[in-house]
Amino acid sequence: MNNEILDALSQITREKSVDRALLIETLEAGLASAVRKKYGATSDVEVKFSNDTGAITVALRKTVVETVDDAALQLTVEQARPHQPGARVGDVLTFPLPIAEFGRNAIQTAKQVLIQRVREAERDRVFREYSDKIGTLVRGVVQQVDRGNVIVKLDHSEGFLPAREQIPRSYHRQGEYVRAVVINVDKLAKGPQVILSRTHPDFLRRLFESEVPEIADAIIEIKRVVREPGYRTKMAVISQDPKIDCIGACVGVRGARIKAVIDELRGERIDIIRWSDSLETLIMNGLKPATIHLDNIFPDVDTRSAVVIVDEDQQSLAIGKKGQNVRLASRLCGWDIDIKTRAEFEADSLGGPGSAGGEGTSGEGDGSDTDSAGEGPAGGTAEGESPSEEPGPLAHSHSAEK
Repeated sequence: MNNEILDALSQITREKSVDRALLIETLEAGLASAVRKKYGATSDVEVKFSNDTGAITVALRKTVVETVDDAALQLTVEQARPHQPGARVGDVLTFPLPIAEFGRNAIQTAKQVLIQRVREAERDRVFREYSDKIGTLVRGVVQQVDRGNVIVKLDHSEGFLPAREQIPRSYHRQGEYVRAVVINVDKLAKGPQVILSRTHPDFLRRLFESEVPEIADAIIEIKRVVREPGYRTKMAVISQDPKIDCIGACVGVRGARIKAVIDELRGERIDIIRWSDSLETLIMNGLKPATIHLDNIFPDVDTRSAVVIVDEDQQSLAIGKKGQNVRLASRLCGWDIDIKTRAEFEADSLGGPGSAGGEGTSGEGDGSDTDSAGEGPAGGTAEGESPSEEPGPLAHSHSAEK
């Protein structure tokens, strides 16, 4: 039995990465609990476990008093002297107990306490390990798919990929590898504590960091990312080195870098634009692939909105399919954007019955990297190109400045 206990402790320590000293302390506490069930809840129980031999010793300790108030803790001089002839008031006597006296009940109680303590220790370890990894990219194996939610086996824990954090129209099969970003670690969760996401803007950031060394080395900075997961993304970048083209570096030779990211995102279209501290320039870049002129952008600081005048042949391109292009541009800039033709703008200026071509109402004026549902074509574009309304699934271009 002693060897079995030692083997069990070694196995738990190895598989669960739990401190052995903590396991021994828990085992002793479990056996002490079993003794108290028989001798009283207030009993002073001493349990010692030998880490070398696996031997377990159990003893009760009682204090000699004149008048007994608690029989589980105290005894009189007359009761003590048969065990210790010279016993006096204040002495503490130790009564060894055979472990076999408690039988299977003691072992079962100790086992329950041990299992509970191992779970708590494992939960604390996972929390400590992954709380510092929020926002980082992790890779695991799909262990289970339940009603759209995915359980992912990570290195030392399990991750939970909720259906709401998955890219629309993507499917995960048991046994396949999956990458995601850690967005939260829930210490109170009953199931897996590590919450994962494939729709968060940080997921796209980490993917580009892994594919583009210039981003990983902080030569190129990703200033902002806005996504409609599974459909389209706009990412604004800037280079800290004037000799390095930020857009060309992200696209890669023959589009190799951006293609790797698009494949991971299941064909999500990616528009890479050049960041600018000038609002007008940022709006102009954000509305690409539509051609916009700087002198046709009229921002209103009070309402944090901007009217953008476009040629009629550019209006549908600026608005995008179901308003997707202007909606993402609005969120990227943090300003509401209203697309109008010159005729509509002049009609509104004269108080006539002109109608707006489209409004970017998704930005909410904060430019935050939040996600929202939407539809649009898949593919990737770099600043300066003018694809058709519905390009192919990998219709990225290398038209960035070299």
